[in-house]
Amino acid sequence: MHPNFPEQAAGDSDRWLLRLCLARLGFSLINTAYAALIPLLLPAWNMSASQAGTVQSAWHAGYIVSLVAASLLAGRYGARNTFLGMGWTACASSLVFALGAVDYASALVLYGLAGLCAGGSYVPGLTLIAERSPPATRGRAMGAYIAAASLGYAVGLIGAGLLAERGGATAGFLLAAAGTLFGQALAVATLRDTPNLAAAGGREPLRPLASLRWLWRHKAARYAILGYTFHAWELLGLWAWLPAFLSAAAALHADGPATLVVAGAALAALTHLASTVGSLFGGRWSDRWGRTPVILAMSLASLGCALVFGWAMALPLPLLVLLAAVFNLTAIGDSAIHSANLTEQVPAQHLAGAYAVRSILGFGMGVLAPWLFGCALDAGGGTPAAWGWAWTLLGMVALAGPYATWRQQRLPRQ
Repeated sequence: MHPNFPEQAAGDSDRWLLRLCLARLGFSLINTAYAALIPLLLPAWNMSASQAGTVQSAWHAGYIVSLVAASLLAGRYGARNTFLGMGWTACASSLVFALGAVDYASALVLYGLAGLCAGGSYVPGLTLIAERSPPATRGRAMGAYIAAASLGYAVGLIGAGLLAERGGATAGFLLAAAGTLFGQALAVATLRDTPNLAAAGGREPLRPLASLRWLWRHKAARYAILGYTFHAWELLGLWAWLPAFLSAAAALHADGPATLVVAGAALAALTHLASTVGSLFGGRWSDRWGRTPVILAMSLASLGCALVFGWAMALPLPLLVLLAAVFNLTAIGDSAIHSANLTEQVPAQHLAGAYAVRSILGFGMGVLAPWLFGCALDAGGGTPAAWGWAWTLLGMVALAGPYATWRQQRLPRQ
């Protein structure tokens, strides 16, 4: 907890966290609205799988810049002001994407623009929670915040799928735009009385080179960032292609394409609902048993799922969805723990720089994952075997994540 943050009753603090989590839920709908509609948009926009992947990659490329900007702005001007200021740009860009994306080219530009404006509810939100929560409960609080995003992903998937079936892709995208407006309205009300804790000397220039030098000298912080980097590779690849994969699997068990988009989105939404459990309990477990042991357990379990998932396409659909739920649960279960781990390895004066480096590396891998996954699908002709190799690629690269966490765990405690 920040030493200048006022003490509050537990009930008030819980209500504040709940409202902030609901705001994060609203902002999160845009993250999965496009992924939900890939099966519909592939023929409608005459896209290949690799092109479909590049649209999702454009989102992540914009999101990298957004997260770096959010990290640095929060360090200079305060997390509260950054959260609210960037929230308005998220509302505008989501609406422009919803109304303007009509083909591959326009979607590539406008979804990238939406990503460029979307990072204000992530790092500043986690920073607000870190300022307010003591280390003993920080993992649980951050887990709740990540879980709220997972719930938003589920709402975005199923809502966009259902609306697109009736009103086309624009209707599905407008749901996401409405979500950002809801999130911003709730954030304004929630943060009205929350102190804005800007860095000392608020208007002085930031010193990112000093933070980079500090990170270079401290192995534990470097390993914490690398562990997150490959976690992001796996997670963002999973979220980009899970609805399309489940839609393709549903096609093996049903006649006709009429409901496959909704079926894939609905099944993927179920797995995101399951993943909220991973976020909530992963944070609690890390408060009790330590950050790195729980990260290792979650990451190794999700890697096992990645390596077998694509080859299980012909399983009965209920079993495949159960496996997808376990995959999503374990893949997201250590996300909040990575964030809590970083706040405990890096002093406050270097945390903004550390978040910026982590965002560049993590979401840089997230740019590559959807595109390379799509390339693997195109190379295999979209067959069941091609899906198997694409998921295997995702898991093999992600092996570097638990290795970095294991190296951090072996360092002397500081």
